[in-house]
Amino acid sequence: MQFCDDCGSMMHTDGDEMVCKSCGSRVQKDADRAAEFVSTAAQSDDDVIETEEGANFEGKPTAEDVTCADCGHGKAWYTIKQTGSADEPPTRFFKCQDCGNRWREYN
Repeated sequence: MQFCDDCGSMMHTDGDEMVCKSCGSRVQKDADRAAEFVSTAAQSDDDVIETEEGANFEGKPTAEDVTCADCGHGKAWYTIKQTGSADEPPTRFFKCQDCGNRWREYN
């Protein structure tokens, strides 16, 4: 990320130049600094936890100490996600292995 020397706003790329969205200032990209930047295309999503309706829970850890409220089955897949601030406990999201019902548990 590069910031404008004139106004301090974040700049974006335009070809081989960096352009300020606020004041329009333009500077050439610094080839030496290019190695310092991280591209989101190179990052992996291996550690992403899917919790929306269409998420595939199969293959996730199994909880055997839970009971599905819909069918009474005693096994569910689960994922853990930090939904609150860092000083609060994480939330466990469950999916029943029998009927597919989803629910969450706050600690």
